[in-house]
Amino acid sequence: MTDQTGQATPTTPLRAAIIGTGAIADAHAQALRATPDGELVAVLDRHLDHAQAFADRWGGPAVADSLETLLATGAIDVLHICTPPGVHAEQAIAALDAGVHVVCEKPAALALDELDAMTDAASRNDRRLAVVFQQRTGTAAAHVKGLLESGALGRPLVATCQTLWYRAPEYFAVPWRGKWATEGGGPTLGLGIHQIDLLAWLLGDWASVNGQLWRLARETEMEDVSTATVAFENGVVASVITSALSPRETSSIRIDTELATITVDHLYGHGHEHWRITPAPGVDPAVVDAWSALPADEEPSGHDPLVRDIYRALATGAPLPSTATDPARSFEIVTAIYSSATSGRTVERASLRDDADRMRSLESPIVDLRR
Repeated sequence: MTDQTGQATPTTPLRAAIIGTGAIADAHAQALRATPDGELVAVLDRHLDHAQAFADRWGGPAVADSLETLLATGAIDVLHICTPPGVHAEQAIAALDAGVHVVCEKPAALALDELDAMTDAASRNDRRLAVVFQQRTGTAAAHVKGLLESGALGRPLVATCQTLWYRAPEYFAVPWRGKWATEGGGPTLGLGIHQIDLLAWLLGDWASVNGQLWRLARETEMEDVSTATVAFENGVVASVITSALSPRETSSIRIDTELATITVDHLYGHGHEHWRITPAPGVDPAVVDAWSALPADEEPSGHDPLVRDIYRALATGAPLPSTATDPARSFEIVTAIYSSATSGRTVERASLRDDADRMRSLESPIVDLRR
């Protein structure tokens, strides 16, 4: 903000609360500590002792009795939702209707109908809803996105997107995991959505999806592996695989364009060293050098840059950055995978919302190949 002379003026930090004090909440608290535009003033959890321990660890914010009480006091500007996905929609809509911005961990909801209701609540209250897809952030990802959008690498043609993670049977013993009613979906929603989201952030709107769901080893209601082909509106065809059964874990995206191959190989976050651009034969070395000119001040992906940029936008009244917009895009792709697996047909973006059952719940029949 500036005063009448055009000089920068200090702003009062936005007051933030975190609901849900599990492991991911620490990343939010750290990110709030790192941004001058936000301040953690309250925390709450269904287990009061967990909330108190979290508050003690992060500088002593107030411990609230309930979300309803906290919202009624008008004591916060932003609510960070770090609870299990089954309650995200209810909590987000309550906060938005109370005039509070929302930063919500993924998956944002159990189904697309719920997410649509959340975005509708943000619109009618002129508040902002940001879903945490922190893998969009980082200076290397921004550089690659700029190259793709400028056409410097030629037309993108084909891509692969892999989330090959390992989750032992004990992981699914947590009461809310592995159940349609409380987790919403299997690893396609809970794990793979991060890489799917990064792919879509780089390539733009999707056009169609053909997907399959498989249960190969884990005792859950949902899939433990999914496979899909995703076509994008710009003509790119992508192969997408998500697994919770892969001991050598990796997260990777590859995009082949007319002039180069872009790869990012990492696990839970990426920096400059994880990205590579390989030129096609015959490309001028000087052009390749220009592609590879990453910013001197490296910033890896993570919650810190995402929360910082969200709060800067909220504090100044600017639109949310592209790293925090389009909360439904990757959720649509995930929903289309479940919808296609159920119908056995390719799902077009224009007709996705015609599948009323999948809009209400991702629950789908799974091909069970366990032995």
